[in-house]
Amino acid sequence: MKKFLWVSIGVGVGVLATKKYAEVKSGAALNRQIGKYADRVAEYLEAFQQGMSSREEELRSALGVDTTK
Repeated sequence: MKKFLWVSIGVGVGVLATKKYAEVKSGAALNRQIGKYADRVAEYLEAFQQGMSSREEELRSALGVDTTK
């Protein structure tokens, strides 16, 4: 029974390793990771832009600068 358990574990690890290798070889893992980082950067830049616009409005109103162009 112990041998069957270890054989099952070995087969399971082998299957997972094969899937991971195929994923890495195809570039899917790298593409997914790059996509995650690109999304994070886009979110950061969007938040930065919103904060910058908000602060600019505060400064314009505090200085009494006309906002119409």
